Amino acid sequence: MLTVVDEYTRECHLIHVARSIRAADVLNQLFRLIGQQGMPEYIRSDNGSEFIEKSLRHWLSRAEIRTLYIDPGSPWQNGYIESFHSRFREECLEREQLWTLTEARVVLEDWRREYNEERPHKSLGLETPKAFALAKQARLSGRATPSLRARLDNAPIMERYLTYNLVPILT
Repeated sequence: MLTVVDEYTRECHLIHVARSIRAADVLNQLFRLIGQQGMPEYIRSDNGSEFIEKSLRHWLSRAEIRTLYIDPGSPWQNGYIESFHSRFREECLEREQLWTLTEARVVLEDWRREYNEERPHKSLGLETPKAFALAKQARLSGRATPSLRARLDNAPIMERYLTYNLVPILT
């Protein structure tokens, strides 16, 4: 599973389920998310081979997305995702028996939506991540928000990707 969580809003944007996940899969999913959510300032991840592959790093560099890799064996450097994974395991994976990829995709997507839209979070003042993100965007409080950007018109972003040959090869 590939999970993508916004560090500021705690919103889970993606749980991608596959038998194996390669750098090309990560790139395709990131490209899709950028089209939906806008471009992040940075991406924090571990040093798994799918995240440090040369073409993925090159694409991120050309798209002007910084990478922040945590040190090997240092999960405390990535506390937001570790906390998310703990909740994910406890509230979903340990309660479900998943027999097929299709079943896993449906069950995990349902859980992701519940996590974002129905489940209040203590760290967000008992708001849901989606409500928190919408409220913060509406107020634009001036607080530094490294991974939450105001809604962008994604057409210029996609144009820029096409102009600079940044569109990944979708497989």
